[in-house]
Amino acid sequence: MILHASEQGEGPPVALLHGLFGRSQNLGALARRLSGRYRTISVDLRNHGASPHAPSMDYATLAEDVRETLAGLGAWPACVLGHSMGGKAAMMLALMHPDEVPTLIVGDIAPVTYEHGNRRVAAGMQSIALVPGLTRAAADRALAPAVREAQVRAFLLQNLVFAETPYWRIGLAHIADAMRDIEGWPADAAARSYAGPACFIAGALSAYILPEHRPVIEAMFPASQIVTLPHAGHWLHADQSDAFASLVEQALDSSRDGEPRATGI
Repeated sequence: MILHASEQGEGPPVALLHGLFGRSQNLGALARRLSGRYRTISVDLRNHGASPHAPSMDYATLAEDVRETLAGLGAWPACVLGHSMGGKAAMMLALMHPDEVPTLIVGDIAPVTYEHGNRRVAAGMQSIALVPGLTRAAADRALAPAVREAQVRAFLLQNLVFAETPYWRIGLAHIADAMRDIEGWPADAAARSYAGPACFIAGALSAYILPEHRPVIEAMFPASQIVTLPHAGHWLHADQSDAFASLVEQALDSSRDGEPRATGI
C-alpha cells in the first residue's frame, strides 16, 4: 500500500512513524527540527490520517507499507523512527530489511505483547452515535465512560470529522478488528536480528519499556542502547520535546560518523 506522506528538508532520508490512533502531524515539531539536516518523511500508517483503509494490521504488513512508500519516493534505504505502534512497525521494518535501515530509533515501546486497554478505547470510539449535528462536546461525553482522561479523549476525537453527517477519518473498524495484532508482537520475529545501531528511548514515567524487556530487545537488536528520558511519560515527544529531539539527533548523527553519543541506561 502506498501511504500518505509529507516531506521537508534535504539530506539523508529519515522516516517518522506515529502511534496508534495518531497521524503524521503528531511528530511534526520533530520533523521540522530534523529538516535542517535531513530529508524527513512523515508517514500516515494504514487506517490512520490520510492513508487508505484496509484490513490486516500485523507488523510485517505495516512495515512493507512503509518500505513501498519510501521506495516510491526515492527515499529508500532510510533511517526509521517510530513511536509506540509506529515503533513496532519501525522495528519490524529493520528486522525484515536489516541492510537497508542505517539507524533505528524507537520511542517508548518494546518488541513484546501489551494489554493497555486499547480494545476498550476502540469500542468506546465505535459506540459514539454518528448522528447529524453531533458536537465535539457530545462526542466527548459519549467517550468519557471508556476513556477517563480528557487529554486522551481530545487526542482521539481529532480523528472524528464533524461534518453534516460525522464520520471517522481513520479506519476504525479495521483497527478494532486488528487490535490483537496491534497490541501483540509476532513470535517468529525472535528468529530475526538487526545488527545496526538502534536507540530505544524510554519515558521515565512510562511502563512501556521495563527491565525485563531489555534481554528481549538485546536479542533482536544486539547493537541497541536504551536511553531513559527524565520527566517523560509515554508521549515523550510531547512531554519533553526538546530533550527527545536532542536524543534523536544524537542517534542519527552517530550513524553518520560511526561514533555513539547517547548514553545508554
